[in-house]
Amino acid sequence: MDIDQKRQALGSAIREKRETQGLSQNRLALMVGSSKSHIWRIETGRVGVGIDDLARIADALGVQVRDLLTF
Repeated sequence: MDIDQKRQALGSAIREKRETQGLSQNRLALMVGSSKSHIWRIETGRVGVGIDDLARIADALGVQVRDLLTF
């Protein structure tokens, strides 16, 4: 699995958790202090995510960081 595929897998895991909880991208962005477009880029694998953002996203979703790393 190359780095692009890992970013896409992470983004898919974040999107799945977010949608399961009925959260919009905008709502998640507000919860983590980001923008909707940044959440969209993360979920589609267009950008990498730093550990700080990843931790904030996991906290907002009520999961552990390791729960988002499916690769």
